[in-house]
Amino acid sequence: MEFLRKTKVKKQNRLACQIAVSFLIFFSISCKKEENNNIPLVEVNFIINLNDPEYIKLKNPGGAIEVTGGSRGIILYRLSQDEIKAYDRHCTFQPSNTCALVSIDPNNITATDPCCKSSFSLTNGTVTNPPAAAPLKEYTTSFDGTTLRVTN
Repeated sequence: MEFLRKTKVKKQNRLACQIAVSFLIFFSISCKKEENNNIPLVEVNFIINLNDPEYIKLKNPGGAIEVTGGSRGIILYRLSQDEIKAYDRHCTFQPSNTCALVSIDPNNITATDPCCKSSFSLTNGTVTNPPAAAPLKEYTTSFDGTTLRVTN
């Protein structure tokens, strides 16, 4: 009788452990999905010439413009004489929301989604004001002083 009771307790303990592990896996996957900004993968591959008057705001560090491309548009930000950053305008907080779109703030230092109020630094794409937790999706840039190439 004692043997059967111990076997039953072992089975209950094993079941409890399996349930606990299942919950951990479930919550682990759920957290990873939130941290992964889930911005759609869209091919980005374009070149612009900064001598074109349309891009005059990118002539000096601190300049920023919004251009077409990416998932919901791209923000180009002149970080320094030698570097221009490119970020998708798709907000990383609740990206399935049709309103999830960041725009350059008048200060040219941050970009904000007017719906959720998340803000992001244009120097590195990080969140400066939640509820967003993930940074803006960044694209690869190469810049030779005149020509900018943006790719993913």
